[in-house]
Amino acid sequence: MKILVIEDDPTVGKFVKRGLEEQRYSVDLVTDGEEGERLALTQPYDLILLDLRLPRRSGIDVLRNLRARGFEKPVLVLTAQDAVDAKVETLRAGADDYVTKPFAFEELLARVEAIARRPRAIASPVLKIADLELNIDSHEVSRAGHAIELTPKEFLVLEYLMRHAGKVMSRTLITEYAWGYHFDSGTNVVDVVINHLRKKVDGAGIKKKLIATVRGVGYVIKA
Repeated sequence: MKILVIEDDPTVGKFVKRGLEEQRYSVDLVTDGEEGERLALTQPYDLILLDLRLPRRSGIDVLRNLRARGFEKPVLVLTAQDAVDAKVETLRAGADDYVTKPFAFEELLARVEAIARRPRAIASPVLKIADLELNIDSHEVSRAGHAIELTPKEFLVLEYLMRHAGKVMSRTLITEYAWGYHFDSGTNVVDVVINHLRKKVDGAGIKKKLIATVRGVGYVIKA
């Protein structure tokens, strides 16, 4: 089980990391919300331990952003707030569980083990919109049974749109997913990739166009 700990307090972070590694878990530790969100979206973690008070991006914003981007792995929140309304807000934002600081490591470990025991839904690696299919595992794309060759970035952008089918995704969100947070979202690289995708997915002879532009907002894919 691979765990990402997002905690800016060095004492707490190192304590949690060491304790989990002693239990044979693989653990990465980062100290700010922006970097933690980036890693959670790009690395295959099984569980996120997330502090709420973080520099650069708050834990609650990280949690909401992850869920908005289709992140489905469990998130266990570490919080110093024990008020009922704070706990309710955290759970409604997408947390699977929480531990109130200060906490005993035995309690944290028990909650991690409980989450690990939960049956995991078996998600299909194939995304489908009308007659367009994208296989996440094999990186194969086809429409109406005909294979489509895509570059790695074209594949990522198409995957992102298909994961959020029917929702308009902004250029900034697409850029962050496919190129990372430190890439200049002011360039027209997203528009270039979308144009390439249109030629390949909605090209000549295709009556039903799937990729649409919402002027001033972004792009959407829908049947």
